[in-house]
Amino acid sequence: MEAHISPEVSPQPGSSLDLRHLRVAIVHHWFVEPWGGAERVVEAIARVFPQADLFAMMVDPKVLPPDLKRRKLTTSFLQRVPGKLRLRRHLLPLYPLALEQLDLSGYDLVVSSESAPAKGVLTDSGTCHICYCHSPMRYIWDMYQDYRRALPRFGRGVFTLASHYMRMWDVATAARVDYFVANSHNVASRVRKHYRREAAVIHPPVQVDQGMLPRAIGDYYLVLGRMVAYKRVDLAIQACNELGRKLLVAGNGADAAAWHKLAGPTVQFVGWLSDDAVRDAYAHCRALIFPGEEDFGLVPVEAQAFGRPVIAFGRGGALETVQGLYPGDPFTADASGVFFVEQSVASLVEAIRYFESVEHRFSPDAIRERARMFDEVHFRAAFESFVAEKVAECRIMNSRPGPRAGIAVAEPFVLSQSQ
Repeated sequence: MEAHISPEVSPQPGSSLDLRHLRVAIVHHWFVEPWGGAERVVEAIARVFPQADLFAMMVDPKVLPPDLKRRKLTTSFLQRVPGKLRLRRHLLPLYPLALEQLDLSGYDLVVSSESAPAKGVLTDSGTCHICYCHSPMRYIWDMYQDYRRALPRFGRGVFTLASHYMRMWDVATAARVDYFVANSHNVASRVRKHYRREAAVIHPPVQVDQGMLPRAIGDYYLVLGRMVAYKRVDLAIQACNELGRKLLVAGNGADAAAWHKLAGPTVQFVGWLSDDAVRDAYAHCRALIFPGEEDFGLVPVEAQAFGRPVIAFGRGGALETVQGLYPGDPFTADASGVFFVEQSVASLVEAIRYFESVEHRFSPDAIRERARMFDEVHFRAAFESFVAEKVAECRIMNSRPGPRAGIAVAEPFVLSQSQ
């Protein structure tokens, strides 16, 4: 089903559809890792639909926040695989079968959260399926060669065959989606490229109200997030080594051990931090360094909520979230950061030096104001409006009756396997 969709969604008042009367399912690929950007979006969507049930290929109940633990949550047969959490990425060839066996019969609305193949679920012909796309699967599309090179020879062959199959399945399942929503214009262009579908743009929600403007700033730069190769934390470490600047590295992941070996005496690794410690790190850093290319990237917005500038690689989602200057540009009052032009130590060093030459001119108030553009209030209004419009449109096109009233609130958290 194709329809004209505007390139960016703004809240539209006046919808008569009561979303509370819909039977809703939210599908996410898995809940097994420390809470990241995609999981926060699922949480925000769940707040829009307090009656929604959850579906996932696998889940670690320990990582679920209290609100989601109270929901009915159904998993696939992969939940029963021994060592599934550790081996989950090696189970790639089984993802299609696992998703297609989730029983989504009887739902009025299915919202899939896509950065792995959640959109591949099967729905009733009268169900409206909206996919909130964080990105088409990176490891089989844009970053396929990077992932492939990182594997041992035997694993490379298996991954090559599995990825070929998954790409065909991924494109085919795009036709199962009635409407796509992308988290950025950057991702919308990838949806268009890989799936030949248009996507509305609704930026993901950020809890801007948790930010505050500190009275004093520390003398360190900050890198925060999962320690995986494409985040390019190695660039920040080497640049700060060369400049002798203090760098706080917060987070953990597969590449943390290798990056520890790169670190000089001014670089400190602190692992995963509590929410309070993260807020403190944001509030008092000189600037956030964001050296990877992200689909959207919540971290730069969170840093800006504390009035802190961002030094980012000038590609991907950062171009939508940071009002950046390039080295040599004249300073502007609305600037919220600095871009570097290539993923190299030399380019990042140049950007840091330029930042330090204009550091005193950044306005924390103006930076924080920019972050407000991405507040959850804006996300909720835009998403509710979009869903109401598209569910109504689906019903007209499918000649379905109106919403069924009296849907009961979902029962408490139940971890069950789909048969």
